[in-house]
Amino acid sequence: MSTSDPLDQQRLKTHGLAWRLFSASEVLLGALIVIGHNVFHLVPNEVPILLVLGLISVRVRDGRWSAIGFRRPESWLRLVLIALAAAVLRIVLGNFVIEPLAAHWWPPIHAPAGTEHIGGNIKMALLWLLIVWTFAAFGEEISYRGYLTLRAADVGGRSTAAYWLATSWCQCSSVTGITIKVRPGFSIQAWPVSF
Repeated sequence: MSTSDPLDQQRLKTHGLAWRLFSASEVLLGALIVIGHNVFHLVPNEVPILLVLGLISVRVRDGRWSAIGFRRPESWLRLVLIALAAAVLRIVLGNFVIEPLAAHWWPPIHAPAGTEHIGGNIKMALLWLLIVWTFAAFGEEISYRGYLTLRAADVGGRSTAAYWLATSWCQCSSVTGITIKVRPGFSIQAWPVSF
């Protein structure tokens, strides 16, 4: 999203402080939902809740889906090349840098329970691919990178700095509740800096 979009700048100017305070309250509610699920386990999974709140908020307050990135890319080729480069970078860094370094401190990575039924079963593989893509790719991207980032940037007037800070905050909030295993039977709940 361009921070110099005249329509966005005009909306923020006409709505002023009340608009920013309402955005701040949405960010606070989002943070409470995330912490309520990931840390205190009082709220069911936060993604569907944030997805519904986000879609309603963006449609009512912004009036268009392009506010969260639903628009045709300027160049499909550029988009595909960026996606391929990101995938290669993630696989190479994960396999040759991050996992070997992490192996010095943490136990080896184990697949989640139930994934042993996926190998060799195309129906099960397609079902889980659909679930993961729908839930993680679509739901989390709209919830965190679309809705919460947009509202946090609203608080800062949608300036470039506001988008950078909002993106950093949403990255931290999406990893809330990481548990660090110290030894068998004992763990420490890690709290991100953004809260």
